[in-house]
Amino acid sequence: MSISPDGPLSYGMQLPVQAQSAIYAEPWEAAATPADLVRVARAADRAGFAYIAGCDHVAIPRRLAEGMSTVWYDPVATLSFLAGVTERVLLMSHVAVVGLRHPLITAKQYATLDHLSGGRLVLGVGAGHVREEFEAVGADFDGRGGVLDESIDALRAALGPEEYPEFAGERFAFSGLGQLPRPAQKRVPVWVGGSSPAAVRRAAVRGDGWLPQGDPRDRLPAQIARLHALREEAGVEAPIVVGAITEPLYVGEPGWPVGRRTLAGKPEELAESLREYAAIGVHQIQVRFRSRSTDELTDQMAAFGADVAPHLGR
Repeated sequence: MSISPDGPLSYGMQLPVQAQSAIYAEPWEAAATPADLVRVARAADRAGFAYIAGCDHVAIPRRLAEGMSTVWYDPVATLSFLAGVTERVLLMSHVAVVGLRHPLITAKQYATLDHLSGGRLVLGVGAGHVREEFEAVGADFDGRGGVLDESIDALRAALGPEEYPEFAGERFAFSGLGQLPRPAQKRVPVWVGGSSPAAVRRAAVRGDGWLPQGDPRDRLPAQIARLHALREEAGVEAPIVVGAITEPLYVGEPGWPVGRRTLAGKPEELAESLREYAAIGVHQIQVRFRSRSTDELTDQMAAFGADVAPHLGR
């Protein structure tokens, strides 16, 4: 399944369980198992979700653990595991902090994932924000923006069709080093995450897609306009997939407190609200459902796919 600027509004989701920040994790996730992840991934496959996504953190310092938690599954291992139990849903890193690793290591991991999954990878990348994490692995935290820029360029070469890719930059250089298997896709899509001015510029100049980080609806139009202006200024003619993270959702009447920010109600009402994203230039939305159990989450996903999604393109 592909996500295109020319197609209907697509929808995907960040996986539960694999990242348990206090900002968005539901209480039931703390006791969840790999079997719960499998159920959610298969539900996404059945309900027409364009992608499922996993986060990336190597280690969380004590000062941040209360809010972020230390539960962060490795995205390559998690997505590879779920590739084997799904058929069509795309597999996204949202986002891989590629500055923590040499580009050849990142390329080896994600090329293998794309190969094993039959070409279902979307490589979302970001700069990262945890200083101690960078320092622990000997990575450059203060210069992480420049490292990410060059890493994207290096990954373009390392994830291309050549068995012996070549790249020469200020920080990274490689040639004469073979890596098989190659990705199944001729061009692995690279989507850039973040909403800072630097991140928007990076997405505009280097990305196939943009993954904003929590921009509210009223801020998105200006951000999208800037994204396209910067892309045109850089002379990049290829279209870019614009994303958005929606408000929390609940299909139907919840009967329990889901929070005042949650969009809840009849499928047609939810679809009408979500279509506003398409109207401002968004091509794919990342949705999140309030839930009290795996059963309730997968029921919500099924209801969204069956009753809300058909109205998104109207």
